[in-house]
Amino acid sequence: MRRLAIAFVKRVLVAGAIVWGVTTATWFLTAALPGDPVRAVLGPTASPADVERARHVWGLDQPLYVRYVHFLERLIHRSSETPGTPKSDHASCGRLVGSVHVDLGRSHIYNAPVVDLIEKKLPYSLRLALAAMAVQIVIGFGLGVFTAMRRGSRADELVLAASTALSAAPTFVIGLVLQYFLAHRLGWVPLDGLGVGPADEARALILPALTLGCYGAAVLTRFVRAELVTALVEPFVRTARAKGASRTRAALVHALRSSIGPIAQLVVLELGALVGGAIVTERLFRWPGLGDMSVAAIQNHDAQALVGVTLVASVVMVVATAIADLLNVALDPRQR
Repeated sequence: MRRLAIAFVKRVLVAGAIVWGVTTATWFLTAALPGDPVRAVLGPTASPADVERARHVWGLDQPLYVRYVHFLERLIHRSSETPGTPKSDHASCGRLVGSVHVDLGRSHIYNAPVVDLIEKKLPYSLRLALAAMAVQIVIGFGLGVFTAMRRGSRADELVLAASTALSAAPTFVIGLVLQYFLAHRLGWVPLDGLGVGPADEARALILPALTLGCYGAAVLTRFVRAELVTALVEPFVRTARAKGASRTRAALVHALRSSIGPIAQLVVLELGALVGGAIVTERLFRWPGLGDMSVAAIQNHDAQALVGVTLVASVVMVVATAIADLLNVALDPRQR
């Protein structure tokens, strides 16, 4: 029990260090980007006095290390608010989580608190990630089992070649191909954004979900196949076959049971990566998630928004990694 507690504390400390490192690196890289964020917001016609005033209001006239210290101080601090006390403008940029106030600053291009923007856009990224993961599991898991049971056949070679090509192709190429055939040629899915209702949003979700799902399915197919091919030659599977178990039962019950841990681990990690990593796909299909927000932040030198998205994405990945490790231990007795 003591060893488990120590391991848990170490994992939490490492996770915190990773989140801090990624966020800090993003903050400094964003600050080093060429261009003037004030000019990007005010436009080229702004007077020098207006530019200097905005630079002072946003704190951009301070040294870089001072701005970073202020960012850390503002990020998480103890809340001194009491019920019924009016909130200040600074406090309105954050959220209360228990007695801790989380403040990611204010986006210059959206003119809104970054926390509010993330709260609005994160559900879209989650819906896209879950839909893409469903496509990935159905196609990738099914084809992985199918090819493992038919190793060396024509079908196995064809699926392996197709999955290799898909996993090597950039996601925007897959998206453009699907867009051309499903939207332009066949007219099965719309290209005019989210629409006005749940049905329109569901139709708009099809293309980005298929794009990410097909790419992930190619990776999952090869991984599931490799795991099952290795498990099918293990002694316990041969013993099951010798006792009369069919080829299908040996693959789906005995071999899959020993391989499900690493497979589940990969699926959870992929899901975590999809939440904050679908930048190209969200931009291509105008899906209003965190990826689309991060691209807009980069193009307009919006450091607060970009750092906020990076922080959320890194936290999601750290949590997904922890869940994946726990699943692997829970599902695979050899890891205990």
